[in-house]
Amino acid sequence: MLKHVAVGVTALTLAFSAVASEKGTADEAMAMVKKGVALIKSSGPEKAFAEFNNPKGAFVQKDLYVMCYDMLGNNKCHGSNAKLIGKNLLEIKDADGKFIVKGFIDTAQKSGKGWVDYKWPNAITKVVEPKSTYVEKVDDVLIGVGIYK
Repeated sequence: MLKHVAVGVTALTLAFSAVASEKGTADEAMAMVKKGVALIKSSGPEKAFAEFNNPKGAFVQKDLYVMCYDMLGNNKCHGSNAKLIGKNLLEIKDADGKFIVKGFIDTAQKSGKGWVDYKWPNAITKVVEPKSTYVEKVDDVLIGVGIYK
């Protein structure tokens, strides 16, 4: 009986480790943003946005994906939810009433880049979790990649 419990616990631990390893890190998020900025600069925004929106492309890894907004809050690309593309999300709030996209824009305009913290439902667990998105301004848009903490 103890052997079965130990095997079950080991299997559960391995399964948990596999799920945990699927979470992107802050360094990976920043690297993806920088790679995206380079693509926008080299290929132009429209070609870059098409690549960012490709669910099987280089800009969707683990639970990381790229999202882009113009400075008015219009979504230009979203690697996780194509239904948001073209919508103005300036007024969207998190679970605590904090303006998310306004936070992205403020950070991009004031500093050119930085982290924005908020709470958002995890697409996998459906539980509201603390999330932090790294954004950088490039020309007249911002590009961001978020991580769950």
